[in-house]
Amino acid sequence: MSLIVKRFDYTKLSRTSLDGKRVYQCPDGNAVASVTTILDSTKDKTHLLEWRKRVGEETAKRITKEASGMGTRMHKYIENYINDGSWGTPGSNPYSQQAFKMAQVVHNNALKDVNEIWGSEVGLYFPKIYAGTTDCVGQYKGNPCIIDFKQTNKPKKKEWIEDYFLQLVAYAEAHNEVYGTKINEGHVFMCARDLTYQQFDITPLNYAKYKDLWWQRVEEYYIKYAH
Repeated sequence: MSLIVKRFDYTKLSRTSLDGKRVYQCPDGNAVASVTTILDSTKDKTHLLEWRKRVGEETAKRITKEASGMGTRMHKYIENYINDGSWGTPGSNPYSQQAFKMAQVVHNNALKDVNEIWGSEVGLYFPKIYAGTTDCVGQYKGNPCIIDFKQTNKPKKKEWIEDYFLQLVAYAEAHNEVYGTKINEGHVFMCARDLTYQQFDITPLNYAKYKDLWWQRVEEYYIKYAH
């Protein structure tokens, strides 16, 4: 049985590419940049480029592909649980088995405190500016919030993942604009390959800080890429 409580009528957004960048077609007829495109186009990639140079391009591609595949599998198990109320079975594939364990770590540490789930893989847009798909919208410990599920090869430090916080704020801002909510919380539920669980939170105390940083990145993107 689905765990979703339908509080809002979420619109499915279509996704395409324009000039090599991901764009979303919104219900208002506008095609807008995705949240991930805006962040990727405006981030400082110095450390990433240094890492790729240090490990070599082939190794970097392999690690990136494996991480992406593991993340996709973990997300799928969590999505199935939210939509059907059951986990299914991982089968014999070792990557699937590991992703299954990681999904259950996320559940045992965080999902149990999610009071309501309003939607899974929810398409959200801020009219005429940006759009994207968030993993989950609902209530965590009684408070409306945006939730993101992340896998990582090894545990992260908070200062490494600022863009994760900006993603949460971007989706909260879009939800508030379109659905008239006042979401000012967001949570990253993260599991590493070694099954270490981490949680990173946006609260009403630091929401404004990340909100300002997000809109600065949006402005930077459109100054740089506006036609």
